[in-house]
Amino acid sequence: MSPLCECCSEHMDKLNQQVSVMRKEIKNLRQTLDSAIRAHRKQLLAVQAAVSKIGLSEEVKAPAPTPPSPPSPAALERGDIQTVPIGYISSCFSVKNGTPRQPTICGPSRAELRILPSVFNNPEHALVGLEQYSHVWIIFLFHKNGHLSYKAKVRPPRLNGQRVGVYSTRSPHRPNALGLTLAKLDKIHGDTLHLSDIDMIAGTPVLDIKPYIPEYDSPDTRRSYEEDSEPCNSNTDQMNDDKRNRTNLPEGSDIDVQLNTEDRGAASDYVGNLLPEEKTNTNATGSSHISAQFSLSKDLSNVLEEVKAFVNQDVFLSSESKNRGSDSPKTKPPLLEVDHPCYGEEAYTTIAGWIREPPVASLDVRFSLHAERELAEFIPAQLSGLSESHRPQFKFLRSTEEAVAAIRGVLSADPRSVYRRTRCKDRLFFFTLDTADITCWFGQGFAEVLQVKPVEPHIASV
Repeated sequence: MSPLCECCSEHMDKLNQQVSVMRKEIKNLRQTLDSAIRAHRKQLLAVQAAVSKIGLSEEVKAPAPTPPSPPSPAALERGDIQTVPIGYISSCFSVKNGTPRQPTICGPSRAELRILPSVFNNPEHALVGLEQYSHVWIIFLFHKNGHLSYKAKVRPPRLNGQRVGVYSTRSPHRPNALGLTLAKLDKIHGDTLHLSDIDMIAGTPVLDIKPYIPEYDSPDTRRSYEEDSEPCNSNTDQMNDDKRNRTNLPEGSDIDVQLNTEDRGAASDYVGNLLPEEKTNTNATGSSHISAQFSLSKDLSNVLEEVKAFVNQDVFLSSESKNRGSDSPKTKPPLLEVDHPCYGEEAYTTIAGWIREPPVASLDVRFSLHAERELAEFIPAQLSGLSESHRPQFKFLRSTEEAVAAIRGVLSADPRSVYRRTRCKDRLFFFTLDTADITCWFGQGFAEVLQVKPVEPHIASV
């Protein structure tokens, strides 16, 4: 053996000795730590026993517990408040696995939200007027995170492992585990909201509900609304001044005359019937003293004359624009003053490119014949009380076609995590939809549903 090899072997022996010594030291440290933990537990038990004895001796003297008081104004200004759920979601998704990451992924998904009576004495009163809206914002808590830790950068599944800032994503792992979803409001029955297009798990605590108003919440709607209206500048003020001058209204008046052609014609006839009558009576008597029944003051007569001229002018302009038809360029009609801010050309939206073109492509979804037969056995939700009980029944989904669309929506977006997608050899995937357990497997660019079984009773009751 060469001298170099002997030197290497001696060096390896020394390293092995050092490693064995380090292992012994780590073992000793673990034993010491275990002993310290056991001693700490004994001390805690002793302290708890002492506190319980003191509590039993002073139980009679202790006052009755009072409900928690609302936060002080100073705490509210600091943002130091305690949130209380207003209700809990009852959803077609009972577990995290397979739940859509965004509400638009699975349109047929449905849920119910019942307002707790502990929040309002009459919960249905808090929902009065909400039925006028088609969509609502739901602010909720990510209660299934498993831990409260978070990082400044995360790996969204759609980015296939690339890291971005947590505030540029919808990641549930955030400093405050709050979620926001835009849900479709199907109907309101008493104190319960019936929702669709949702991405929330059953049991999700809901903190607040707000109506969705496109004119306020959608920058694209703001921009299109502004393009259809006159610019909010001096032109609008000039138009309002012209209206006030023509109608002899005071400067601070908010009255805005808006009449269609028929109403203007009727108003013109009415004013015309008044004025000639006054003139006839005046000429007949030849005197300034006329009958009190038909008398009109000079100021009122002037006002009526101006109103008639204004109405006739608008009728003429309206009829002239109709006669011109397509030969003349389109002009914008005067608009009512609306209570909304004026947005300029900056009112447009931009989003990250990976949102519309993610590195992860959508998958083709297939159903095996066996899975199709099993899915057809499920009874729709609205017929669950009218059919035989031995067949499985949906709680939320209303037809087999709706169930197929929901499964396609979930699987086409590839609900697997980045780890399962890139490193896990197991291609099988399981998730729960309504009262059905779905078994599928993933291939290259597709997902195939293999089995659809009713959920176990303990899962269905969740």
